[in-house]
Amino acid sequence: MVTLSLDTLYASLPAFALRIQTLLDDLGLDLTPFEMDHIALRVNDEALARHLHHAWLTKGKILSINKINGRPIVVVKTKRPLWLGQWCTSCVELPYPGKKKYENEGWEHAEWVIPSQASTPASFLEAVFLRFPALKSEWDLLEKKGIEVKLSTPSGEGERLQNPTLAFKAKGVCIKLHPVSLEAVIKSEQKDSLSL
Repeated sequence: MVTLSLDTLYASLPAFALRIQTLLDDLGLDLTPFEMDHIALRVNDEALARHLHHAWLTKGKILSINKINGRPIVVVKTKRPLWLGQWCTSCVELPYPGKKKYENEGWEHAEWVIPSQASTPASFLEAVFLRFPALKSEWDLLEKKGIEVKLSTPSGEGERLQNPTLAFKAKGVCIKLHPVSLEAVIKSEQKDSLSL
């Protein structure tokens, strides 16, 4: 078993980018014109999460620590962008482990902003279909392709902005689309961040 470190995470970015691109291709989604909001990793061990949390501080600063579904989610803004194929982002999301155990620890998903005024999952899905009509025509075939789809509105303590999310998951990676950037959501929080 390989222990995760910043070195192994950086080294695994190209392979993660290929897996994300494969899922985009399977979905028929061209996200080239859109901003990659952030990338996220998953770990199963609290001590490892704490270690990575503090290691990321050598690469940037904490934007937020907020509780979502009962567990802390750390968001770090890196000094230098991380490249994922043709996209880059300066935001890394590190959730502390919850009850769910992940088969693979490391990079798990990438998120893009698809600008929209939508405030509910249903209205955001309609906005996505308007932008990506090919996705709408393939919608009923996604399950047969082994792609899980989830519509949700995750929110942290104190967030004021609704940010409905459309997630596509297959083969251990996930792509998420939402109308508002993570930094804008963080700015909407009423309370100061938690400390760990």
